[in-house]
Order: sequence, then structure tokens, then C-alpha cells
Amino acid sequence: MLVGKVEMNIFGRFTLMILVMHLAMPNVSAGDRRAVEVVEKLHTTLLAVMKDGVKIGYQGRYDQIAPVIKSSFDMHFISRTVLGKHWETLHNDQQSKFIEMFTRMSIAAYASNFDSYSGERFKTISEKEVSGGRILIQSQLIKSDGGQVQLDYLLNRTDSQWRIINIIAEGVSDLALKRADYSAFLKNHGFEALLKKLNEKTNQYSR
Repeated sequence: MLVGKVEMNIFGRFTLMILVMHLAMPNVSAGDRRAVEVVEKLHTTLLAVMKDGVKIGYQGRYDQIAPVIKSSFDMHFISRTVLGKHWETLHNDQQSKFIEMFTRMSIAAYASNFDSYSGERFKTISEKEVSGGRILIQSQLIKSDGGQVQLDYLLNRTDSQWRIINIIAEGVSDLALKRADYSAFLKNHGFEALLKKLNEKTNQYSR
């Protein structure tokens, strides 16, 4: 949530839609494979950052994660969705400012939470085309004790590239949670207060 700290276990920490599906592995088309590669690049980066997390510190983790987050996620789509009907009431410069600050906060959240490694690994389970020509990638985080966390990624093709638009962790949509939280905050407090809150949370992650 935006207001107050969200307490999650080590891998319920994602920026996260749709359905939890248990699927047999289908044949992978070229389009599917490119979508899978987006998710696997994110996972590879997170594992590398975790393994070096203590040594490189928060800023080092932020610097390594930032370009992957920016290339893997459709932040324009996510920003527009989480603000709901309020998005169209904003001027272009306000929309751009929100995307910028929301992106910074998202990177900061990853850098803060993925800070150490204890034998975890990611596993891609399946991929399937869903409504609207989007791709749903089902994956798992396998913890060192054998426990599993379900992570489903919804990707949309944007400018000929596949980009993540939502993550569903254990059946919980991050996009839906953020939309409820951000829209309510914007309605009750206004745009400038929302930007201030984003900046505060970004600063909190860096401590």
C-alpha cells in the first residue's frame, strides 16, 4: 500500500494481476519466448543483486536494478492504471512527473528489499496467451527450505517489445492493490500530496 509500510516475506515484495493458473508447459512461440526472456532477465538481475547485496549496498543495488526495471516494465501503462479515472484529469507534465517518481520509488523498493541471498532461485513454469494478445508467465520463487512462492507476470506488447504490466504474487494483484490505494489517496489529498508521499517512500527505502 502507499500509506503505511507493507509487510511481506522476502518474495511477496513485488510491484504485482489476473489469475493463478496451473498449466502444462505449452509449445513456446517466438513471441512467447521473448516475453519469457523479459521475466527471466528480471529474475537473473534480482538474484545477482541479492548475491552482492551487502557488498554493493543500497546505491549499488539501485544502480544495477534501475535499467532492468525501466526496460522490463511498462511504467506508463501501470501509472495510468493505478491512477484510474484521475489520470485524465492531469496535465501532460503532471503525468510525466508521476511516472518519473513512481518509477524511482519502484526501483528503490526493489533495491531495499532484495538485499541478501540465502540460496533462493526462480523457475519459469509456463506461458500462455490471454485476452488482448497479452502473455501470462507463471513462475515460482523456490526458497532455500524448499518453500515456493507463486509469481505470475502479465506482459503486454508495447512498441514491439514485451513489457510487464502486472505481477500476481500468491494470487494477489499488485496492480489492483495500487489502483485502490493511489486513487483513494489522490481523491482525498490531491496530486501534490501524492507526489510528496511518493518521494517520502523513496527516501525511506534508501535508509
